[in-house]
Amino acid sequence: MKLIRLSEVIDRTGLARATIYKYMAEGDFPASVSLGGRSVGWVDEEIDVWIKSKVAARDRAQRPSYQ
Repeated sequence: MKLIRLSEVIDRTGLARATIYKYMAEGDFPASVSLGGRSVGWVDEEIDVWIKSKVAARDRAQRPSYQ
């Protein structure tokens, strides 16, 4: 397991710092892990899963619906 810092989370997701914390507060983004003091990190696998879920949601939305 690897922990990544905010700058890498921003690079991977393309989200701004404020948006990441807003999504976390809403329960729509992986929670950070306290590293002591004011330092936090995120589990890189959880960030990857979040990104993949966004891609999957996009793909589901683009599928033609057959009725």
